[in-house]
Amino acid sequence: MGLFDKILGKQKEEVQKIETTVTHKEKWDFYFINVDDKLSSIYLDLGLKNIAPIKSQPNVMWISIKMNNPREDGLSSQEESSKLFNIEDKLVDALKQKFDLTFVGRLTSDFKRDLYFYIGSSTLYEKTISETMVIFPDYQFDYGIKEDSDWGGYFDFLYPSPQQYQSIQNRLVVEQLEKGGDKLEKERQVDHWIFFKTDSDRETFLVKIKNEGFGIVLSDFDKSFGEFPYRLHIKRVDKVDLNSVDQYVLYLWNLANECNGDYDGWETSIEKE
Repeated sequence: MGLFDKILGKQKEEVQKIETTVTHKEKWDFYFINVDDKLSSIYLDLGLKNIAPIKSQPNVMWISIKMNNPREDGLSSQEESSKLFNIEDKLVDALKQKFDLTFVGRLTSDFKRDLYFYIGSSTLYEKTISETMVIFPDYQFDYGIKEDSDWGGYFDFLYPSPQQYQSIQNRLVVEQLEKGGDKLEKERQVDHWIFFKTDSDRETFLVKIKNEGFGIVLSDFDKSFGEFPYRLHIKRVDKVDLNSVDQYVLYLWNLANECNGDYDGWETSIEKE
C-alpha cells in the first residue's frame, strides 16, 4: 500500500458526507507521479470529486496485482497491458454485481497494479476476488480493506494536485491539436489568460515576466469576474509539444499563484505546415 496506507492513517478533518443525489459524470484520466521515489501512473475518475464522499461506501478496498511482464521502471508494458485490462474488467464487473461499491481508480507502480474501490460492506468480498482471480492462475495478488469514510485515499492520494491537474489539462489540449493535424514542434503564437484580485498583484506578475519574452495583449478590469476582476491576456511565440507546454504553462501557473492570481488557461491556432 505504501503512501496510500500512510495517508489513510492520518487524522482527517471532518468532511460532510453526501448521498449520490448529485449527478455523477465519469471523467477518467491519468497522470504520472513519483510514489515512494518510484515512477508511477495514476488513473482515476476525476468526476467523483463532485459527489464524494459517498456515505454508503465508507470503506476503501484495494486489490494489488503483481505484474508478470512489467517495464524496467516498474510501469506496465505494452505487451502485458491487454491482460491487465482484462483482469481489471473482470474484477470490477464481478464486484459490482454483488456489492454496493465504486471503482475509483488504479495505481501502477513498483511492478504492481493496484485497484481501488470504495465499498459499503467490509466482509464477504474475499470470495468474489478469489473466484475471479482463478481465471488468471499465473498472477499473484493481494487485497485488503480499511475504513476511510471521508475518502481521504481518493482526495489525498489518487486525486492530482492543482499543478498536476493543470498538466492534465495541458495534455488534453495538445491531444486535440494533434487530432487536428498540428505540427507541434512548429512555433506559433500561444495566448495565456491570468486573473488577479488586485492591480498591484497583476503588476507584480508583469515585473516577474518582463524578461521572458511575453507581450501584453490586454490588461483590464471587469467587476463581473468576481473575486479576480483584474484580467491579463499575454502572448508569446512557442512550440506546443507537451514538454514545451508544461514548461512554460506551469511556470506561469506557479508565478500566478505566487502573485495571488488565477491562471485561467491557454490557447493557440492549429498549424499544419
